[in-house]
Amino acid sequence: MPHVSVPVSPRDPLLISPEVADSVAAGRPVVALESTLLAHGLPAPQNRSAADELEAAVRAHGAVPATVAVLDGVARVGLTAAELDRVCAGGLAKLSARDLGAAVGLRRDGATTVAATAALAHTAGVQVFATGGLGGVHRGARESWDVSADLAGLAATPVLVVCSGVKSILDVPATLEVLETESVPVVGYRTDAFPGFYRRDSGHPVPWRADTPADAAAVWRAHRRSARRRAPCSHSRCPPTQSSTARCTTGCSTRASR
Repeated sequence: MPHVSVPVSPRDPLLISPEVADSVAAGRPVVALESTLLAHGLPAPQNRSAADELEAAVRAHGAVPATVAVLDGVARVGLTAAELDRVCAGGLAKLSARDLGAAVGLRRDGATTVAATAALAHTAGVQVFATGGLGGVHRGARESWDVSADLAGLAATPVLVVCSGVKSILDVPATLEVLETESVPVVGYRTDAFPGFYRRDSGHPVPWRADTPADAAAVWRAHRRSARRRAPCSHSRCPPTQSSTARCTTGCSTRASR
């Protein structure tokens, strides 16, 4: 399928699929999806099946999916089936927002993280981005300074991010503190609990709650008028049948860190 070229800068092209470009221009709903999950988070062939399932879920709710990646040194918003095959085949670099210029300039292939996906989605005019668990402050960050660029990306990019909290292996309280410091609003969708990715409750509350899509949209519209350079996070918990317990995730994290 041919693409429509929209410049990110005079030298760095951004290719937006015709379906995504037409939907953005017409004001129809579009949801951005990251590609790091596919290239680095899941093994083959499950990753390719997941790519189709994610896009199908977006379409089932009346929106157009826009999976984001960099291929042949070109940032792309909205991928063809063949391009999804390439993403899922392996060998792609992992690109945060800081890596986009290098990947484009050196004509490399790369899968985009939360920060990079949000940046490219915003440039393409896509206002909503859905993902799983965000990155955040790692345990022991007081010594290592290991803090995900996802948090800085949320603070700098006005895109609504819908997710299942942050990964439970992280320092959740410290991550919430950074989000507060960066003035990133955190809203629970039909929940008072801040999720921990596979955990429905990380043990920490959310400061705000929205119980309907209309309420969530109202928060987003009001936020855009008052604080344009911050990305609100709407957190939705995973289904109970797919959730993990605190004991299980803590035990797995402890064993993995040894």
